Amino acid sequence: MESSPRPVAVLGASGRTGRLVVAAIAADPALSLAAAVVGGASSHLGLDAGALCGVGVLGVPLTAVGPGCFGEAEVVIDFSLPHALASALPHLGARGLVSGTTGSSTPLLEQLEAHSLRAPVLCAANFSLGIELLKDLLARAVVALPSADIEVIEAHHRHKRDAPSGTALALAEVAARARGLDPQRALVHGRRGAVGPRPTDQIGLHALRGGDVTGAHTVWLLADGERIALSHEASDRSTFARGAVRAARWLLDRAPGRYLLADVLAPEPRTTSRGGSGGV
Repeated sequence: MESSPRPVAVLGASGRTGRLVVAAIAADPALSLAAAVVGGASSHLGLDAGALCGVGVLGVPLTAVGPGCFGEAEVVIDFSLPHALASALPHLGARGLVSGTTGSSTPLLEQLEAHSLRAPVLCAANFSLGIELLKDLLARAVVALPSADIEVIEAHHRHKRDAPSGTALALAEVAARARGLDPQRALVHGRRGAVGPRPTDQIGLHALRGGDVTGAHTVWLLADGERIALSHEASDRSTFARGAVRAARWLLDRAPGRYLLADVLAPEPRTTSRGGSGGV
């Protein structure tokens, strides 16, 4: 006997990635769309989520954040903005959360930590499985080339609101920890003027904005006599939506706590220590 689809909701359902998440849920026989939530000032309020996202009428209208907005959803997939996520968290109850929102403030991070005490929470700056592979390759390369200088360069479309990207920060953190450095002390955001010789315990971080770039990240390891560039480029935003939906399926029935996208790919699930997820 086939089991019934599990209900999930989308926060930020009218955004670029949110629409693709709705479409991915509609195409997944294991899931059903329980709610599609947007900001209270959205011009899309009341529209059918499926019709807006190009997958046909689903019978789920776009609703504003508020009591009961997530309906019967067991997990909420969030691709919104920090202030929208902060306003929605009090209405999540014990629902699991998969969040791709970046640029979060310390108070929002504390809210997420509090939510993880009563529900499973998985936050990631990038839901591409290729980025997870890049992190693994980067950690090994940094260890293998202990004297190489490390520079991270990212490029995104002109409409992206935060810089550097959460993915670039995550890559820089991977490199710093593999080198035995404190990520907060090691990072240098761009350079200008008479900066002097480059210290060996420094990781450069540079952000480019323009055009319609979905997301491109390159980590340079610059050694004497040779250079290695580890790169990843997303050509289609739907890869993030598919990764988030896969994470939501995985998060169903998990215990409360913080999880990482790497856990979704691992043979056995594991929770991180409190505060261990740095994806938002």
